[in-house]
Amino acid sequence: MSRLARKLMLQITIALCAVFVLWFTVNTYFLPKYVLHQNKDKLARLVDELEPLPYETLVKRIPSVEAEEGVAIAYAELSKPVDDINEALLFQLGRKGITLSKFWLTEESIAALNEGGKVNRIYDQTQLKSSFLVNFMSVGGVVFAVGESISHWSDTISFINRFNVYIWLGMLALLVLLSALYTARIVKPLGELNKAAEAISNLSFTKVDIRTGDEIESLARSINRMSDKLEEAHQTLETKNANLRTFISDISHELKTPLSLIRIYASGIDDGLDDGSYTAVIREQSEAMAGLIDRLLELSRLQEDTYRFEAVAFNSLLTAMLKDYEAAYRQHGLELEIDERLPDEAVVMADRSKLASVLHNMLTNALKYSSGKRVSVSAGVEREKVYFRIRNETLVREDADWSKVWEPFYVMDSSRSKKLSGTGLGLSIVKTVLERHGAAYGLSVKDNMVTFTFSLPLIALGADFE
Repeated sequence: MSRLARKLMLQITIALCAVFVLWFTVNTYFLPKYVLHQNKDKLARLVDELEPLPYETLVKRIPSVEAEEGVAIAYAELSKPVDDINEALLFQLGRKGITLSKFWLTEESIAALNEGGKVNRIYDQTQLKSSFLVNFMSVGGVVFAVGESISHWSDTISFINRFNVYIWLGMLALLVLLSALYTARIVKPLGELNKAAEAISNLSFTKVDIRTGDEIESLARSINRMSDKLEEAHQTLETKNANLRTFISDISHELKTPLSLIRIYASGIDDGLDDGSYTAVIREQSEAMAGLIDRLLELSRLQEDTYRFEAVAFNSLLTAMLKDYEAAYRQHGLELEIDERLPDEAVVMADRSKLASVLHNMLTNALKYSSGKRVSVSAGVEREKVYFRIRNETLVREDADWSKVWEPFYVMDSSRSKKLSGTGLGLSIVKTVLERHGAAYGLSVKDNMVTFTFSLPLIALGADFE
């Protein structure tokens, strides 16, 4: 048995014993007093009802009152001697089945009754193990004794207590058994939850199947959700750690080549081997390193920078960006096909400069890695969203791991354009910005054509924006 089960059973047993002791004490010491008090109140109320009645009426009501209230009523004339009054009252009570060894009215009591007062007495009949509670009242010069026999409670209560001890012992045994079963029903699921929590703490994201229909089941569901979320967070962290290791390896590789060249050409200058081109090579490699560092800083800044969202006319932004790239595409022998179907001043909520960075990187990526002579750009509105697509030829197979192109420094070498070099950071910047915008984005590859796309919710058109 678990410690929790033992603790619960002990607490239940202590609580039951405390209830029994309290019940025993009340029965023994307070119940007799309570019964006596109730009988006194009953007789006092009855006397208050009968006293105002005329003598004849009162005498006629005696049988019905005795039957209804369970009392005995006797009466005698107050003008008689004390002994005669007591004898008459005792005789009448005896005929009604009440035998008293002690019962008398004193001269002082009779004097009080003659003055219109009431006299209350309780006569303890020790041998009969009972008491007789009686109220005396005077009506029309006649004393009426209204009384009720009360059994001594000591023996009765002693018997009841002994009997109830056996009952309580049986109940205690039964309740302990039931509490053991109930606590087991509680403790077993808690034990499963404890094992699950320990497993989760050891990065084993298990779940529990508990169906108790109460708060324990609700707790189990919460732990299962926590396990799922922790597993997801752990996997995300593992992925980020793996990406970080890859990132460090890639950036080391990217920086190693220009550094090696700078070192070699610097040594050549020291050895007097410079043919006039060494400084140009060193300058070129230094600029390449500076460009790489700038791109890294841009990627880092985009992840942490504050975005200033505003209403941006996407049509105007795209038109200006395409105009800037037309000359670059012509210079590298590429034809830029534009299928722009945006309504006038189609507006999205975005950070203008960072959205421009997305368009810049996607256009630059197609310029660098297109294996054909044509790049297609299309934009329009579908389902209350502004979309942008850019499509170019590729030599990379359709079943290649295209999802990695969003990772830093990842370049599909077979599709690399020999005319331009790249760091593999452009699409990582695109991903970072679009995710901060909550935009939908992705790529598809079919028939040696790769299409990159993203979309943003449309918030206004034309006159609405104005």
